[in-house]
Amino acid sequence: MFERFRRRWRQEAFPAAIPDYLIVGLGNPGSAYAGTRHNLGYRVIGRLAKLEGIELKHSGVASVGLGSVEDREVALARPRTFMNKSGDALAALVERFRIPLSNVVLVYDDLDLPTGTVRLRLKGGSGGNRGMKSIIQRLGSDELPRIRIGIGRPYRNDEPVYDPSEIADWVLAPPSPADQELLEQATETAIEALRTILREGFEVAMNRHNR
Repeated sequence: MFERFRRRWRQEAFPAAIPDYLIVGLGNPGSAYAGTRHNLGYRVIGRLAKLEGIELKHSGVASVGLGSVEDREVALARPRTFMNKSGDALAALVERFRIPLSNVVLVYDDLDLPTGTVRLRLKGGSGGNRGMKSIIQRLGSDELPRIRIGIGRPYRNDEPVYDPSEIADWVLAPPSPADQELLEQATETAIEALRTILREGFEVAMNRHNR
């Protein structure tokens, strides 16, 4: 399936200009996953695109929108591969836009951050996120700027859960109303962090938003 997407991707007509930044929100495609914890990256991209009037169009391996944010030319993208195949989509996006990894910003959920917490990092491992694991393996580098949004780890009998099947149920479920409110606030914080990155750079954004 990926090769079919890749062929379609190469046939798409994009402007010749290379965007300053590629901003990618990780998640799973399809309406069944739209409201889940694992789709926070999708949510951030969708919200930013709406605020800036950027239309996201299905385009092979990803839904992509091109436009200007904070006077920077950006490509906003949501992979159309499932989370554990995010590396295939990102490799195609990086190749298509000929953009350095230092100007790629990834947005995704993180189990080990408290719900609603936003953290920026310039590089690092996957932290157990299967999308990031796929991306690091596919690109051969962990030097990828990222914004992580905490969704909290599930607990059972006051102990953190590490069982893969229970974690899968957690990340693929919609949050509680209380958590939903925190995640909506975190979405806005992540967008403001992205604006800071575009205006002033990643180091400034880390100092300002990692609290």
